[in-house]
Amino acid sequence: MKSLADIRREYHCDSLNRNQLDADPFRQMQLWLEQASEAQLKDATAMTLATSDNNNLPDARIVLLKQLDERGFCWYTDYSSHKGQQLAHNPQACLLFHWRELDRQVRVQGQVEKINGTEADQYFASRPLQSRLSAAASSQSQAIASRSELEAKVAQLQQQYDDHVPRPADWGGYRLLPTSFEFWQGRENRLHDRFSYNRSEVNTDQTDSHWLISRLQP
Repeated sequence: MKSLADIRREYHCDSLNRNQLDADPFRQMQLWLEQASEAQLKDATAMTLATSDNNNLPDARIVLLKQLDERGFCWYTDYSSHKGQQLAHNPQACLLFHWRELDRQVRVQGQVEKINGTEADQYFASRPLQSRLSAAASSQSQAIASRSELEAKVAQLQQQYDDHVPRPADWGGYRLLPTSFEFWQGRENRLHDRFSYNRSEVNTDQTDSHWLISRLQP
């Protein structure tokens, strides 16, 4: 096997200049998401969600972005899962999007809050039936003796509820409220283009907040 230290490739996809950036990082993020989608990248909305537990041990997993607007980035999960317990202890997180085919990454840091029940109900009802059954049957992150036991729980719920599966009380959404963004574009010879957005508050009620943009060394 080739030495891991010798595995490398060059980045030739694109460049990123300050005058290309939107003043609003949400609009810049929406643009890159649209370009990833237009490029027909598989799982273009996949993002790494990084949290930490009560011993400050980092943890990370892939989740799917389900909503992006001026309020923040939303995803859905079981509140009793490992990530749910960690966010209850420390409601701060980092999201990482990686579009390898475009040589792009975006990091987003911020506070995390739960989505209200009405929004969670609407999204849950929009999911395919089998996805709703799986969410209702699974106590996410908890041990189970076998797959057949899990499948039996799904079958029992389908018989009980038919097509009208209620949203489990411990299942819902989170929204990350960004305090910083970083947009990364891979470049030749590892001289990558990196730009950070950091919130600068003019008023304490955030009605006049704006973003300071800085180029970062690679």
